[in-house]
Amino acid sequence: MIKFSGVIITYNEEAKIERCLKSLLPVVDEIIVVDSFSKDNTKSICEKYNITFIEQTFLGYVEQKNFAMNVASHDYIVSLDADEALSETLQKSILELKSNWVYDGYYCKRLNYFCGQWIKHTTWYPDKKLRVFNRKKAQWGGINPHDKIILDPVKSKAGFLKGDILHKTYQSYSEFNKQVENFTTISANSYFKLGKKAPIYKIVLNPTWAFFQSYIIKLGFLDGLNGLIISVQTANTRFLKYIKLRELIKQNR
Repeated sequence: MIKFSGVIITYNEEAKIERCLKSLLPVVDEIIVVDSFSKDNTKSICEKYNITFIEQTFLGYVEQKNFAMNVASHDYIVSLDADEALSETLQKSILELKSNWVYDGYYCKRLNYFCGQWIKHTTWYPDKKLRVFNRKKAQWGGINPHDKIILDPVKSKAGFLKGDILHKTYQSYSEFNKQVENFTTISANSYFKLGKKAPIYKIVLNPTWAFFQSYIIKLGFLDGLNGLIISVQTANTRFLKYIKLRELIKQNR
């Protein structure tokens, strides 16, 4: 029977971390929390539980998650963000893997709670995330701040689990706006370091397609006002990312 390590990175997560820990405790054999020197009560909350708490200066989302994964004792990883928790159905699905592990990694659906509402449409659902995996076949990659698990493309196969990752996102529209500004700045800087360009057609077409996909194709209109807001901000995120990248390119000519 295989053993799981639950892995989380944190920074000032006192309002959310306990819910995350409680959802992992019945499922995993150890929990690793790598914290970027939180200034709130994150550490004291974590220390109430039998977990390993490590303080590490923030290296970047991708780098920090690879660090956390590599200090785990077991090769089989369940990775969550501090504002996420496992549903009961997903807990049962993961427990069944202990005696019936087939694939190298498993995708889970993520259900997002936004401004008082579970979002069942838009590009936010099912929002598939590969969060249960064998670390010998996987590593964190992507472009900061949008990290993702990348399995070996040749030798690895992925399956799907029943149940949802329950993700509590933004509690207010102003909080959402601030995070969009923050994440698009990080994205633009990451794109700039990679030498990516920001032609006019991307500034126009990418946001337009993002809105159409989220609101029309993915039925965002069925989520009411919040579906509209998410779809507009999805487009705005693409727009801001590329105009900020264009600005960086101009400044560094």
